[in-house]
Amino acid sequence: MADRQLQQILTQLKSQSSTLSYADAASLLSKAKLLLLKLNALSPSPVRIPSSQQQPQPQQPQQQQPAQILALARETYEQGALYSIRSRDPDAFTRYVTQLAPFYELPANVLPPNLAERNRVTGLYLLLLLTQGRYAEFHSELESLSTREGGGGSVDVEGDRFLGYPIRLERWLMEGSYDRVWKSMKSREVPSEEFAVFSETNSAALDQILTSQIRSEIASSSERAYPSLPISSTKSLLFLDSEGAVIEFARSRGWVLRDGMIYFPKETEVEAAEGEEEFDGRDELSKLVIENALGYARELETIV
Repeated sequence: MADRQLQQILTQLKSQSSTLSYADAASLLSKAKLLLLKLNALSPSPVRIPSSQQQPQPQQPQQQQPAQILALARETYEQGALYSIRSRDPDAFTRYVTQLAPFYELPANVLPPNLAERNRVTGLYLLLLLTQGRYAEFHSELESLSTREGGGGSVDVEGDRFLGYPIRLERWLMEGSYDRVWKSMKSREVPSEEFAVFSETNSAALDQILTSQIRSEIASSSERAYPSLPISSTKSLLFLDSEGAVIEFARSRGWVLRDGMIYFPKETEVEAAEGEEEFDGRDELSKLVIENALGYARELETIV
């Protein structure tokens, strides 16, 4: 009975995804979780792995839930994650991702994977980590994909439309190819409507996160690559609207403003000596990043 009710709720959530308000969706999701509680399926039971080195225990093993019930629970959390990101609620989305993790780690003989939805949610999570500048977690999540059953090797990941999208964005960010980032986020390359939330005009909060992240990367590269830059060039470089905004940003970074120029703080002689070899390599990379960004800024200025 409870499983049929749960299936009806999921059908409603999926069929009305474009018209259902977040408040109504949240109400349905709450009912779905209560049904999962009745089914003892809020989370999967631990999978017992026999070991020849351990003595058999006389205790009664915990019964694993049926695959059909586990699939309904997984689908409930996936729908919750998708509704959360459509409603621009990254905290709720992250909670659903956490609840999904143990389901995604189940062996295929316990719960066959639904690769399309799993990769959609995982790709969205990777994109969220990227926009928040959480690069270590981004790469940890990528590494964990290789241990999942049903696919997860480098070829599978790169070729998947949901997973490949944030991976390409991250690579372009690291290369300083900001024009490719912006064009990708504003074009048909966006894999689904949920990914478009990160770039559409009415999602200013998430869009601002990415803008700030790119601006911070350019600023750090500028500090490493050059002793100074004109304020006028820095305005285009940092995608700022006015020289006043440049001055405000410069002061927040501790840069020195004098005679229409921005002077970047220098390392102490000791720090410079200790990191000289490393700095030389970073210096060349930083200049490449700046050249790419300046080229894109010039392109923007030619657009009427």
